[in-house]
Amino acid sequence: MSLLATAAVKKTAAASKIIGASVPQLVARSLASAVDPPSSPSKLHAHYPVVPGSLTAHLQLRSGETFTGGSFGASGSVVGETVFTTSLVGYPESMTDPSYKGQLLVFTQPLIGNYGVPRRTRDAYGLLKHFESEKIQCTGVVVSDYATKYSHWNAVESLSEWCEREGIPAITGVDTRALVHILRGQGSTLGSLSVGGLQPADQIKWTDPNAENLVAQASTPSVRVFNPEGDVHVALIDCGVKYNIIRSLCDQGARVSLVPWNHDMASNLSQYDGIFISNGPGSPTKCTETIAQLRHAFSVYQRPIFGICMGNQLMGLAAGMNAYKLRFGNRGHNQPAVDLITRKCVITSQNHGYALDDSKMPQGWDRYYVNANDGSNEGIRHVEKPFRSVQFHPEAKGGPLDTAYLFAEFIDSVRAAKASGIDAVASDIDVASATASASA
Repeated sequence: MSLLATAAVKKTAAASKIIGASVPQLVARSLASAVDPPSSPSKLHAHYPVVPGSLTAHLQLRSGETFTGGSFGASGSVVGETVFTTSLVGYPESMTDPSYKGQLLVFTQPLIGNYGVPRRTRDAYGLLKHFESEKIQCTGVVVSDYATKYSHWNAVESLSEWCEREGIPAITGVDTRALVHILRGQGSTLGSLSVGGLQPADQIKWTDPNAENLVAQASTPSVRVFNPEGDVHVALIDCGVKYNIIRSLCDQGARVSLVPWNHDMASNLSQYDGIFISNGPGSPTKCTETIAQLRHAFSVYQRPIFGICMGNQLMGLAAGMNAYKLRFGNRGHNQPAVDLITRKCVITSQNHGYALDDSKMPQGWDRYYVNANDGSNEGIRHVEKPFRSVQFHPEAKGGPLDTAYLFAEFIDSVRAAKASGIDAVASDIDVASATASASA
């Protein structure tokens, strides 16, 4: 058994003790996710017959496999991290999720595009109702069967027209089951999606998007305020926020100040009744400025702090934990997470390629949620202060809605803290006293 598989067994066994699940069941699942072999010992070269008159597209993995099919998006060539989502619905939401920035998005659902693309309707907060940002965020799209004809009362264009208009290459006719077997076996890998001729692999510039600070690229450049009449003021640190996170906070009655990823929080903490850290793309280790700001906030801020996805990882790093890259990530709408306080399991929407190493928790912190499939971390919480975070997406545009209550809980705790009269920022004397107690 490989070291990876052994680690998966140990992690899963630990998770099973927590949630009372069958060890053999969870071990089998964890081993499947850890050691699935490629579908063939030789490099796969799959060709799908293209409709006469249509352009040919090619997906080439850096590991040597190629898939040839038909193009239904923009012309050109792009390189990105090849990842897959098991979501059955919600391709407009997934494609506009900033967490997919720099990635070639593979849909395991075979038929994509059958309900077209909705109109750009905005809600009372000025946010697009049916998209998670203003544009397509993924670098390219890979599907098994693109529906050339769509049907939906709210659709205004086809998926093909949308991709062409926004300059996103897309390929259909890919054996996505075989592709996912490869990605599960060797892990997410760089891929090249090109339209027209097949590029020699040695001429492709394999640029890893995770080597860049993708959060800085996805974040707002300046402060934006939503629902200005809200009764509590929440700072939302934008690491690549999804619109439904903003909407969910506003729906709870909060005034939301969306601030850049590297905003000077230290000088403004007293202005906010609560702090929220969003999701975002890429590696959390690139966000050193955000981590430093959160570390300072942990020492002086006395009101609630909450993080989602990237926010969970940044809070963990600020608390003293480490992050690691998952083999192929957790992306989809059906990931089970167990609340370690209530012992209840919830079905969650997820989209992340990194996770916190919770094998050893920093002093004062505890695990909050755990993934019932692979035992990976799904959240952390401070044992005394009102700081907590989750790795999954409780706003879940596209579903499920099992954990939407977390927004209500957060805003309720923000209101309670404000009503109690507790200062947002502790005095120097309080900080010194707390530091001395912790050292003792």
